[in-house]
Amino acid sequence: MSGRFIPDHEELARVVGEAKAAGKRVVFTNGGFEILHVGHVRSLRDARSRGDLLLVAVNSDGSIRRNKGPGRPVVPEAERVEVLCALECVDLVTLFDDPTVDRLLRLLRPQVHAKGRDYTPENLPERETVREIGAAIAIVGDPKDHATTDLLERIRRS
Repeated sequence: MSGRFIPDHEELARVVGEAKAAGKRVVFTNGGFEILHVGHVRSLRDARSRGDLLLVAVNSDGSIRRNKGPGRPVVPEAERVEVLCALECVDLVTLFDDPTVDRLLRLLRPQVHAKGRDYTPENLPERETVREIGAAIAIVGDPKDHATTDLLERIRRS
């Protein structure tokens, strides 16, 4: 199975609501996924193992540009979404443009919010929202030994 892209957040909320009503445990994660690397794959697989359905919210091109600066993203959002949708462990994909995913978390109310090992439950930007909606925090993947910024720097030096 591969993921389905749902850009409309109200439609996404309906699909997620149906899954939860059917007894499925929904896991939510987010990120830029500019250059998909092994750290991403390990985190996504781990996140998927925490429930029945994995929803990935992808930073829009505009939000990556605001966060990382000019010249980023190196891969446009449509291509990043397509690659994520092709992964067997990913069920649903959407885009977001906000500084955090707080609004999406409140709308979708997943049972689990998964983040990579560069976060802890204490420094997670959305920790208060996760508590507010009664979700669990799952720190997933392997140690943060892989990063798109590091890969880009290695490519530039070659």
